[in-house]
Amino acid sequence: MLSGVTLEGGGARSGEGRRSRTELKPRSLQSQIGILCPVCDAQVDLPMGGVKALTIDHLAVNDVMLESLRGEGQGLVCDLCNDREVEKRCQTCKANLCHFCCQAHRRQKKTTYHTMVDLKDLKGYSRIGKPILCPVHPAEELRLFCEFCDRPVCQDCVVGEHREHPCDFTSNVIHKHGDSVWELLKGTQPHVEALEEALAQIHIINSALQKRVEAVAADVRTFSEGYIKAIEEHRDKLLKQLEDIRAQKENSLQLQKAQLEQLLADMRTGVEFTEHLLTSGSDLEILITKRVVVERLRKLNKVQYSTRPGVNDKIRFCPQEKAGQCRGYEIYGTINTKEVDPAKCVLQGEDLHRAREKQTASFTLLCKDAAGEIMGRGGDNVQVAVVPKDKKDSPVRTMVQDNKDGTYYISYTPKEPGVYTVWVCIKEQHVQGSPFTVMVRRKHRPHSGVFHCCTFCSSGGQKTARCACGGTMPGGYLGCGHGHKGHPGHPHWSCCGKFNEKSECTWTGGQSAPRSLLRTVAL
Repeated sequence: MLSGVTLEGGGARSGEGRRSRTELKPRSLQSQIGILCPVCDAQVDLPMGGVKALTIDHLAVNDVMLESLRGEGQGLVCDLCNDREVEKRCQTCKANLCHFCCQAHRRQKKTTYHTMVDLKDLKGYSRIGKPILCPVHPAEELRLFCEFCDRPVCQDCVVGEHREHPCDFTSNVIHKHGDSVWELLKGTQPHVEALEEALAQIHIINSALQKRVEAVAADVRTFSEGYIKAIEEHRDKLLKQLEDIRAQKENSLQLQKAQLEQLLADMRTGVEFTEHLLTSGSDLEILITKRVVVERLRKLNKVQYSTRPGVNDKIRFCPQEKAGQCRGYEIYGTINTKEVDPAKCVLQGEDLHRAREKQTASFTLLCKDAAGEIMGRGGDNVQVAVVPKDKKDSPVRTMVQDNKDGTYYISYTPKEPGVYTVWVCIKEQHVQGSPFTVMVRRKHRPHSGVFHCCTFCSSGGQKTARCACGGTMPGGYLGCGHGHKGHPGHPHWSCCGKFNEKSECTWTGGQSAPRSLLRTVAL
């Protein structure tokens, strides 16, 4: 018992007391506003008393005092007068006093025998904080702990507000609450270690990341600089090539121009002289000069010349075409002056002049320029038409595949047998060999019989087995046998008599070939 209050372990004497303990709720714990801690950024519930009601960090206060003490007392003022610098400390009252208040402290009867220590003698101490006083009763020190309110209280609090609450001295309950905090601390420590390890790994990875980024950035710069130099060098080569093409074409045009101008001048001279002779000369003068004039005009008329320019302006830059390597880099972009010549193009393929109904037929168009060289590129406007001879208004759908190398794969599927005409044009001009005719035969017919040496062997000696070769055997056999009448002397098909095993069956189902021909073989 302490001041008429039952301490922890004493228990309550009535149920009413128990109800009062469970129904009371301290108003100081009722929060209204949440604030953020400026140190850890955690949210703290602000109690009803405001900021002043927040828990004081007495350890921090003690550390501040120790730090001030180590600085020769600078910043410490007397706890009583709050004016003069501290010289001594009362170990009994835990108060820092100036010289004047220290003398007054010793003159008082109650504090005459308190132990006074010089301030310089406290530098080796770890704790010099003041006694923690009750915020409700400032004259009383907090020495008790209320289990119900879960906070320290003073002796006056136990008599007043916490009368029915279980309370005990802090020294008696510290082991229970301290142990629970230690257990919680032990459970938290592995998380701290794990977080420290995670942060260390993050630091290691971040350092490695920075180094890797720098290395890759250096590789990118080296590659880019080399690539740029290769592109610039390729650009200069293309421009030089373009300039050479321009000079070559201009020289050809200038030479053709000079030749045509000279020929034109000779023509005009001959025409003017002849016209003047015919209009102004006498009969005798014309007859005398006729032989020379006729010979000159005939020679001029026989001169070969072209009315079209010898070169064209067909120069194209192809950025998508590979141009080989430069400085170890793959380079794209070429200058192309070739122009396809339909008269030099070639059609190739086994299906050029034959096809079968409902089966895809194909052939290849090989494009060449005027010099007969393969174009080596695609992009030409190839036009193909496959038209039945008897149904010109029903063309067959065709497919043209550009192989990007100067060749074009052309395919179509005729629906019916017959004669078809195929047109292949480039720039609205027929290529070499176009148009041409294709004979479309019926769909390949497989053999319905067997490929054998004779009906006697393949049928196991059946007399009724027949063969399309027309051979017979004596003794009532209707089919062929080795060395007997009508045997062709070669292995053949029983359905049509063809000697080629991979040939197409030509049996038409007429009366000349009865349907009892051998179909299967049972050996």
